[in-house]
Amino acid sequence: METSNQSEKRKRSIYWVFTLWMSLGMVSTAIVQLMKNKDELANFTNLGYPAYLMTIIGVWKLLGVIAILIPKRLLLKEWAYAGFFFVMSGAVISHLIVGDISGRTFPAVLLFVLVIISWYFRPANRKITIIEK
Repeated sequence: METSNQSEKRKRSIYWVFTLWMSLGMVSTAIVQLMKNKDELANFTNLGYPAYLMTIIGVWKLLGVIAILIPKRLLLKEWAYAGFFFVMSGAVISHLIVGDISGRTFPAVLLFVLVIISWYFRPANRKITIIEK
């Protein structure tokens, strides 16, 4: 039988594994977008988006990773997770709408799932708690 302390340690481990994996994915895709990699540019234009959006999303991803990894700043973390949720769900939906093959859609799906798992397993000291009166 798992104790409360063991359960918390397991949840904390899951959080950090998936958060670091998500962060690595966000940073690596941000760098590719900021460098205007030709394959990524082709991907963006195939989805119907302008090239300048790569710069905006790339910067937001880097700032979001910083916000999630730094201590405290709980409201900022929630905003970063919300931004990642919208960007990655939008990417998945965009790939599906244009009929991209699964190989092009999978990276967006993976990052989307990593965002959800990281958010779900975040420790209590990284959550905003609402105190009702």
